[in-house]
Amino acid sequence: MLRSHTCGELRLSDVTKTVTLCGWVQTGRDLGGLTFVDLRDRYGVTQLSFNMDTDAAMCEKGRQLGREFVVQAKGIVVERSNKNKTIPTGEIEIVVNELVILNKAITPPFTIEDQTNGGDELRMKYRYLDLRRQSVRKNLELRHRLAIETRNYLDLQHFLEVETPVLIKSTPEGARDFVVPSRMNQGQFYALPQSPQTFKQLLMVSGFDRYYQIVKCFRDEDLRADRQPEFTQIDCEMSFVEQEDILNTFEGLINHLFKTVKGIEIPPMQRMTYADAMTYYGNDKPDTRFEMRFVELNALVKGQNFKVFDEAELVVAICAKGAADYTRKQLDELTDFVKRPQIGATGLVYARYAADGSLKSSVDKFYNEAELSKWANACAAQSGDLILILAGQADKTRKAMSELRLEMGTRLGLRNKNVFSCLWVLDFPLLEWNEGDTNLLASLAGRWIAKHHPFTAPKPEDIALLDTNPGAVRANAYDMVINGVEVGGGSIRIYNKNLQAKMFNTLGFSNEEAQKQFGFLMNAFEFGAPPHGGIAFGFDRLCSLFGGADSIRDFIAFPKNNAGRDMMIESPSEISEEQLHELKLVIRADTPKASE
Repeated sequence: MLRSHTCGELRLSDVTKTVTLCGWVQTGRDLGGLTFVDLRDRYGVTQLSFNMDTDAAMCEKGRQLGREFVVQAKGIVVERSNKNKTIPTGEIEIVVNELVILNKAITPPFTIEDQTNGGDELRMKYRYLDLRRQSVRKNLELRHRLAIETRNYLDLQHFLEVETPVLIKSTPEGARDFVVPSRMNQGQFYALPQSPQTFKQLLMVSGFDRYYQIVKCFRDEDLRADRQPEFTQIDCEMSFVEQEDILNTFEGLINHLFKTVKGIEIPPMQRMTYADAMTYYGNDKPDTRFEMRFVELNALVKGQNFKVFDEAELVVAICAKGAADYTRKQLDELTDFVKRPQIGATGLVYARYAADGSLKSSVDKFYNEAELSKWANACAAQSGDLILILAGQADKTRKAMSELRLEMGTRLGLRNKNVFSCLWVLDFPLLEWNEGDTNLLASLAGRWIAKHHPFTAPKPEDIALLDTNPGAVRANAYDMVINGVEVGGGSIRIYNKNLQAKMFNTLGFSNEEAQKQFGFLMNAFEFGAPPHGGIAFGFDRLCSLFGGADSIRDFIAFPKNNAGRDMMIESPSEISEEQLHELKLVIRADTPKASE
């Protein structure tokens, strides 16, 4: 080995030892007679010391070191006279007596420190340099730890890790596939898997009753902070189980991860139906670190000649505890917030429950204090609280109020990233009507699509509704939500061929289309498919949640930007005419290039 120790392990107990370190020069400080260099590797930083009085030649070599030079330094561990309490090695330094420059480096485009001066695009272009920063390294160490502990837990639960194919068949459900042309099968294409769903069901048919895989998946859809074109799932499936078995098993996994990785014991997870989540929080992944539940006021506010309320399908309120002293400026900011196009409310009504017990609202012209008192009672408001009200079409208003609730939670400091509130959301709709989601194929517009996927089993008591009222059918499905983030979702699967055929029919597949796309699975069911179900966790989201970050990008070694591009290797890119010819592909002359 070129080194005897790492740059993060030496302590006062090592004083007088002769050691050899290797790493990158982070900073240098020339104080005339003394030169100090901070040497960094993956494990930490150690100060190197050069003294002009005791070794002038060595001190001169130390002065010549540039940022990010790769060096080998040999010397004696001594106690520092000016200790640095902010780093573990801050009580010692190395008096260098041998120095080898292993490789010189040009000046990096940004400072490789926790508080860097590099913007997102610059750091992604030079991601290999960004990965040298301690904060990014810690994120990837956290990811590694979560993967190790996931495997440890699932192994003890008798799960087998099985790899499934990456080049698979394109299917018309879900988001758009990434497709891969086949040279050996001209005019035909593979798809990259959006999930290993059908393969893990086939493994259940094969008798592998407990499967898991930490697996790459791919979806060609619009991107945001918690979404990448390629992402990682903890993908799991179990046979001979019911919903309760799966909830208990994977609640156990999350408990294990919190305990071993974060040192936190979390309480038993809440359970909430999809209907209640939408009624009381306005979305299917509520942040339950704080209450502020929705209160419907229709019965209390209509009939007072206030047109906004009288004509609204839904009038709904939240109570912001302790916010009655909000200024007019703050209330105007909230009004502007809910009127943003992406939120879509037309305005905001508020009522203050002042500290002296009086009630005043922005609509006092229409409602007296006795009527406002009824609002306060319905919202369980107390003196010092602020009631915020939205009105309009029901679904749109719930969505807007959900965003306002989260905004108030943030403003009131109720969304602490070191506090974790976990719950299961159950009984989702099996189907949803697609008016034309831009993330889905155009052919799926104007028809029922699966809320999760077409292999999700309906609740047994709702199966008959597939013929009469498909939108009312509940799925035997479940999502795990932590702090308002959906981290995992799954379902009990359809394992009966006739029920699966009925589901395909409801989704608009002809018998021929269903056989063409999924015949292999339907045929497998003929050979004895066990009752089974599973779940998949968004591993990148779990990592960012455990790391207290909003974006998953810093927990992925080489992520894409919001346009789906890898700025470092400049991908996607054009391919040569020769490759296009081999694949029998033609790029039309009028096709715009990415740069255009």
